[in-house]
Amino acid sequence: MRWVLPDFVQDVLPVEAARLEDIRRRLLDAFRVRGYRLVMPPLIEYLDALTTGAGQDLRLCTYQLADQLSGRVMGVRADMTPQVTRIDSHLLNSTGVSRLCYCGSVLRTRPSSLTATREPLQLGAELYGHAGLEADIEILRLLAETLRLVDVPLMRFDIGHVGLFHALADHAALNDAVREEAFCLLQGKDIGGLGALLSNVKDHSAREAILVLPELYGGAETLDVAEARLPRIPAVSAALGDLRRLAHELADLPLGFDLADLRGYHYHSGLVFAAYGGGAHAALALGGRYDHVAEAFGRARAATGFSLDLRELVGCLPVAALPDAILAPTGKDPALQDEISRLRAAGEVVIDALPGHEGTWKEVGCHRQLAKREGRWTVIALGE
Repeated sequence: MRWVLPDFVQDVLPVEAARLEDIRRRLLDAFRVRGYRLVMPPLIEYLDALTTGAGQDLRLCTYQLADQLSGRVMGVRADMTPQVTRIDSHLLNSTGVSRLCYCGSVLRTRPSSLTATREPLQLGAELYGHAGLEADIEILRLLAETLRLVDVPLMRFDIGHVGLFHALADHAALNDAVREEAFCLLQGKDIGGLGALLSNVKDHSAREAILVLPELYGGAETLDVAEARLPRIPAVSAALGDLRRLAHELADLPLGFDLADLRGYHYHSGLVFAAYGGGAHAALALGGRYDHVAEAFGRARAATGFSLDLRELVGCLPVAALPDAILAPTGKDPALQDEISRLRAAGEVVIDALPGHEGTWKEVGCHRQLAKREGRWTVIALGE
């Protein structure tokens, strides 16, 4: 049992590691040409900075340790988004739009599901400084393109709006404790518990407006039903207006609307979404608007973005084979070395043979070899 890894922690072996690295590079390059600049936050920070604006859920997911230099409590990052927000707000100090991207390992005290890892390789993109729906549309299109680039079919986006819930909670005059509990019950689709919680709300219509949220899911027609069944107050109308515009501008994408699909009570402030695809049962990516998180870093800043676990994304792809490598004999023949250099420059994997290992080279993917034929070094089948 000495070599058994902790639960929900896995090694990444060569074939999968090569694929992860290839996809990481491809996606970060795709982000770069769209203006998203790469940042690399540290693995550990003081705990308050890691969890600010994200609520108790992220704190519970964060491993904590004492810093022997300062005596303060530090954390191993469980999510990179607050770190990227700190960089935008506190270090870059942009006055206009800022687009940032990132990719790195995070560590969580518990997995997000029974099939997830506690050490995701988190990749994401964030857009700061624009409060309009145009930013949310850009982020959703970027996420759709991300899945397309790695050949993972997008089944659907599930779209919700945290602002809609808060507008209804204000209308029902819910205090902070009841509001947060109602949010959690909606997340868990606990309709009975929600009804009991709201039983003392004096305004019957305001109470019923919250209770109807779990019934409001489906295609764009859901927004017509919501408009008919929810109170006509400005904040509700504004949220439904944003969702209608989203449905119109992204009509080419598979959108679904679920007005009780809420998360990030202390984090999200508006549109939220989840992307499903590739045959995975859980969401492949999560995102949304979080305009208030930057306030903790001293500067209010509109923000929206998404993140995903690159390891889960790669898990949706067919099993990869070993690279088709070429075995090169040992020798100082300049013509041989020139041919090896030419093949490697062309992207071929060329492995130098070491003496005494005949018959084992197929284990590392060698099915071809360099051999001298008629005075020229030529690639032939291994064993010829």
